[in-house]
Amino acid sequence: MAKLSIKPLADRVVIEPAAAEQKTASGIIIPDTAKEKPQQGTVVAVGPGTKDNQMTLKVGDNVIYGKYAGTEFHLDGKDYMIMRESDVIAII
Repeated sequence: MAKLSIKPLADRVVIEPAAAEQKTASGIIIPDTAKEKPQQGTVVAVGPGTKDNQMTLKVGDNVIYGKYAGTEFHLDGKDYMIMRESDVIAII
């Protein structure tokens, strides 16, 4: 995992989304227009937290997050999501 040139503030985390499924279980290839947005990924950067809430997540955690959570952005040729820790549903 390369060092990221972004540091999230407060209780935010940066997540690298997992790749969308290319095929169904039966082998049918899914076109780009029909692929669902992935709802899991790997934490690549974590903010310091707030005075009221310590951060639970750490870099390298595989997580599941809400379908419409966070903001997508592109940095150094990769796609990432930034969201509040409370938008993360579970650690896998």
